[in-house]
Formats: sequence, structure tokens, C-alpha cells
Amino acid sequence: MSGADGTGHFCGVDSDTQNYLHAMRHFTVPTRDDVAPANQVLFDNLNAGLGFVPNLYAVIAYSSNGLGTYLTLQNAKTSLSKKEKEIVNLVVSQENDCRYCQSAHTVLGKMNGLSDEQILDIRQGEAPFNPKLDALARLTKEITAHRGRPSATALDAFFAAGYTNESLVDVVMAIADKVVMNYLHNITEVPIDFPLAPVLESPQVA
Repeated sequence: MSGADGTGHFCGVDSDTQNYLHAMRHFTVPTRDDVAPANQVLFDNLNAGLGFVPNLYAVIAYSSNGLGTYLTLQNAKTSLSKKEKEIVNLVVSQENDCRYCQSAHTVLGKMNGLSDEQILDIRQGEAPFNPKLDALARLTKEITAHRGRPSATALDAFFAAGYTNESLVDVVMAIADKVVMNYLHNITEVPIDFPLAPVLESPQVA
């Protein structure tokens, strides 16, 4: 897509896209001084734990209650391991085309024992290096892509791999967690403050 011409219109795009581009709002990243007192405490906690407040967490603090509510969900107890949660995060972020979360969870995935090559496989909805994790990745992709209606094949493979009804609920909860972040970044497009994840090449069409 080319840039705007002298009239303020964008060259090479249709009228619906023109209207969308003109309607897009510019979002800034809130600072500590911009947010409610309760969120200031959470900013301090994030700084203490991570060394910084990621931009997308700061965006959630536009809401006086949103950041606390989100962190409660994110940090809730789950039957999934940290590695399994990162698999869900990577698959969902790829399906929702969220470059911010793809980048953040590439970092976190490596911190939880995944290699660069494994992460690229996972983002495509598979984990050929581990049959159980492969079933998790494939089901997560189908749930996300088909709005909660995975195939019987993917669901059966998930249970055959050793997962339970509890696991299924926790996978859906983890998907919901990541959808919040994916959608917020896709709307706000605040700067990505993690090393940028590789862009996956589109599969070749025969």
C-alpha cells in the first residue's frame, strides 16, 4: 500500500479502506502518571518483576480496573505447565496476527525451554518434536481459527495424548487471556518493546 497523496487520500486502496484508515485513532502508551492510583501500584509491581512495564500492559491501564482484572486472569492457577501456556500463547497470537504477542512470547517461549525452530513450528499450529504438545498446538489452532468449534479429530487427539476435561477448560481460558492482548494490540498498534519475532512465510499455493 502506498502513502497518502496530496489530498490526504491513500493511493491504491478502495473507498472502504480509505474510510478505515482515516478513522484509525492514534493511541499513546500511558505513563505511570497517566493512570489510576491502583494501576500505579501495578506498574510498580511490573517494574519490580520485569524491569519495565510492557507497552501493552500499559495500554490495559487506560481502564482503571482492566489491568488488575487481566493480571488476575493471567496469573490464575492452571493445570497447564508454563511451556504448555506458551504454546497456546504462540498459536493464538499467530492465528490473530498479533505481532506484539508473537514477539513477546518468542522471548517467553525460549525462557521456558523452547528453541527458535520449535517456536516457528508452534506458531504454525504444530509441535512435531513432542506428540503431546503437538496435540495441544493443533487443538489450540482449531479452537482459535474456528471460534470454539474444533474438529472431532483434533479434540480426540488431545484427549488421546493424555489431556483431560480440566485441561480443555484451562486451554480455553488461556486462549481467552491471549485474545484480550491480541485484540488490544491489533487495535492500538502501540510500539513493540520486545525483539521482533520473525515473520512466517505464507505457504506456497500449488
